[in-house]
Amino acid sequence: MADVVTERRGVPVLVCGEDGARVSGVQDALDLIGATYLQAEVVALPVARLDESFFALRSGLAGEIMQKFVNYRVRLAVVGDVSAYTAASTAFRDLVRECNRGGRTWFVDDLEALDARLG
Repeated sequence: MADVVTERRGVPVLVCGEDGARVSGVQDALDLIGATYLQAEVVALPVARLDESFFALRSGLAGEIMQKFVNYRVRLAVVGDVSAYTAASTAFRDLVRECNRGGRTWFVDDLEALDARLG
């Protein structure tokens, strides 16, 4: 599935396909943000598209990527199962919990869970 902008609960969302380019650096995140320009308010990014270093908080990649989305006022939804990462890292589990309390970055199991957040 290619990346496509679709409306979910009245909100334009860039739904990224699992087979797209990996997000392994800040420039990759900026490319996704640029793809939303005047089209989408949220990027739904599959877990499979994120480089493994995103889940190792010491790398700083997760923070850099999430900050870019905040700076450009585009919400980020990481879609898919992150339970292996939360089980392996207390810090990552805390990050997921804190993000899900807010309104800018979410970790959701699937697009239906994203719909519930948007509704």
